[in-house]
Amino acid sequence: DNGFNNYTALKAFDSVNAEGRVLGTWDFVAREQNVANDGSHGMSCFSTIAANIPGQFVGKAPKASFWLYQTEDNASEYPIEEFNWSCGAERSDSSGADVISTSLGYGYGFSGGLPDYPYTWLDGNTTMAAIAADLAAKKGLLVFAAAGNAGTISWHFILTPSDGDSVVAVGAVSAAGSVGSFSSYGPSGDGQIKP
Repeated sequence: DNGFNNYTALKAFDSVNAEGRVLGTWDFVAREQNVANDGSHGMSCFSTIAANIPGQFVGKAPKASFWLYQTEDNASEYPIEEFNWSCGAERSDSSGADVISTSLGYGYGFSGGLPDYPYTWLDGNTTMAAIAADLAAKKGLLVFAAAGNAGTISWHFILTPSDGDSVVAVGAVSAAGSVGSFSSYGPSGDGQIKP
């Protein structure tokens, strides 16, 4: 993700920090261990999984252990971030992870005037991120990837690596079960039902 600001200081993470369940960190952009000094989207997503504030909010897996990896460059949006993500997936496998939860994606809106990917490239077999995600799944990791937040813009579609055929693409719904207006739409470029 893009960083885990303040995860070492926030009350929601008291348990995970006190019990040493953040097993390690790495920022693939800055090439350093500190992932708590950049963006906060990773921290927000981490909280839905690991937070433990009894009586107020408990995440989905408050007793799990975690590796926190930053692969997103907050200053720009270039395809190199797919390489960073692929390195993060490889390190997850090497570290013995069971699950990858990623809330980012690529395909449109690149910096420097780079063109959007043709939607046909989001076929689960073309982009570096989808290939890496499917390889991670082949090695036994369960890979969850955000479908994206492009539902209300011209791109509209899912992003990579959620297009991978072995990736669980996660979309957003309201409490009533309606598709979240911002959530990206499938199918993938090769017609897979996604999310």
